[in-house]
Amino acid sequence: MDVSMTLWVLTILGLCALIAVDFFIGRKPHDVSIKEAGTWTIVWIVLAALFGVGLLIWGNSQASGEFFAGFITEKSLSVDNLFVFILIMAKFSVPTHLQQRVLLFGVLIALVLRAIFIAAGAAVIANFSWVFYIFGAFLIYTAWKLIQEARADDEDEEWEENRLLKTVEKKFGVADRYHGTKLFIEKNGKKILTPLMVVMLAIGTTDILFAMDSIPAIFGLTQDPYIVFTANAFALMGLRQLYFLIGGLLKKLVHLSYGLSVILGFIGVKLVLHALHENGVHVPEISIPVSLGVICGVLIITTITSLIASKKQSEKEAAEQASDETSKDSIEA
Repeated sequence: MDVSMTLWVLTILGLCALIAVDFFIGRKPHDVSIKEAGTWTIVWIVLAALFGVGLLIWGNSQASGEFFAGFITEKSLSVDNLFVFILIMAKFSVPTHLQQRVLLFGVLIALVLRAIFIAAGAAVIANFSWVFYIFGAFLIYTAWKLIQEARADDEDEEWEENRLLKTVEKKFGVADRYHGTKLFIEKNGKKILTPLMVVMLAIGTTDILFAMDSIPAIFGLTQDPYIVFTANAFALMGLRQLYFLIGGLLKKLVHLSYGLSVILGFIGVKLVLHALHENGVHVPEISIPVSLGVICGVLIITTITSLIASKKQSEKEAAEQASDETSKDSIEA
């Protein structure tokens, strides 16, 4: 898909306008209700769908299909990343009314970092076709690692600060409590970070790790930098509202890691096949409609099986609790 500089500029300006609206809505710290989160989650998904339809009308069916496949993949990976966001919020004991401000700036940092990764990835792919082998192998390895982590089922998992964050904290110093929405305060004539600023940096820089699998994954579906960027942008921009909407439901998606491992493994194989095809080896290539069908199918099946497993687990725990209470009553009698 040929994208002019004018279209790039208009797209970026449009996304900036949407971010400004999002900031205006969340400018005043408050506890986000399920209704508010649900409404804006739907709005962001509808905007993404309209953009995809626009690509179909003014572009072509391939560009539209690649966008939807990329958007759904990035959105599903983002949902998995919400687990880490919850751990970070708990680690720093972020007040509920400040969490949306943290997520907003964290997502902005993530968007900038993703843009840099995408530009670098596009440049590498344009000059070195063999990088598809590396991307494909990395995604297959990541898929295997996700399965191992899911099997480990570590309920006591804790988030640890990365080296960059520890360096920043040591250099500038951190206040011992939150000061509203302030990012810096002055103490003994020196400006130091507030915990709010530290959490924002934690959310944003942690996205570097997320990008390590999400960027190769979407490049496995499309090599068009414009589609890669817009799919990532739309997937990330609705992440703040999605956090409040399904934060309490994340624990019920017990099979999500398995589903994502299948998707990443599938895209990894697709990348390897594409690399072989580029090198003149006659192998079948996986089309975008097939990719879109596999991704959607896996997510639907994963969601259904997760809800069934969660329901059975809840019933089992309720039965055990009732049995314990009965035994306790018998002993007391």
